[in-house]
Amino acid sequence: MDNNLCSIKTTLPTTWREFEVVALAQDLLESGAACVQHHQITSTYRWDGSVQSEKEWSVEIKVSIPNKGPVIELLNKNHPYDVPQIICSLDNASDSYAEWINSQ
Repeated sequence: MDNNLCSIKTTLPTTWREFEVVALAQDLLESGAACVQHHQITSTYRWDGSVQSEKEWSVEIKVSIPNKGPVIELLNKNHPYDVPQIICSLDNASDSYAEWINSQ
């Protein structure tokens, strides 16, 4: 059995209220994601030559490898940032979790 899956990480601004993040999560599920986790964080980064520190939503999406493309396409289409963080990593999961992810 193939236990590989993809974890996609992104961030969203806290100007998005929770219901907007949940609505995006539902759209991601409809496009093929199996699970979307979200919580608030503080990010510190360099932008346009200065250091910024902002509250954001951290979003992690679990998806099968075949469904990765449509999920990333939806993120790129709906993301509010000029340069969105979209990081995809290949993960190896337990048999039962990978089976569930791949069944979605």
